[in-house]
This record gives sequence, C-alpha cells and structure tokens, in this order.
Amino acid sequence: MGTGIPEQRPGQDAPFLTVAEVAERMRVSRMTVYRLVHSGELPAVRFGRSFRVPPDAVEGLIESARFTAG
Repeated sequence: MGTGIPEQRPGQDAPFLTVAEVAERMRVSRMTVYRLVHSGELPAVRFGRSFRVPPDAVEGLIESARFTAG
C-alpha cells in the first residue's frame, strides 16, 4: 500500500531540496542558505524543524543573481 508520498526514483528530480543540498548547489555555507530563507529571498517550506526548498526557487535565485560584465 502506498503512503501517498511519491516514491523517489533514481534520476528523478526531487520535489524539494534540503538546506545542505541547496548550499552544495550554490557553493555557499548552510548558514548563507538559512539567511536567504529567513530574509525571504529564497522561498522555502518548513517541515517540522527543517526547511525544504523547491528546486525552481534555487535556479531562479541563481539566475536573478547572474552578472554579466560589460
């Protein structure tokens, strides 16, 4: 019987990323990710005592921070 939670399959994108996964993706510290979440710059969902971040939100933040010299 299913639990109602979609099963994670290899190669499938996760519905949410942990703070540690976001920090690794952005190559910053976990504290920086927490600051971004608490400031509202990075949307997150709170599950108990931990935060989960939608992957699209991370990509959007990275894209908005992109700098082109010229």
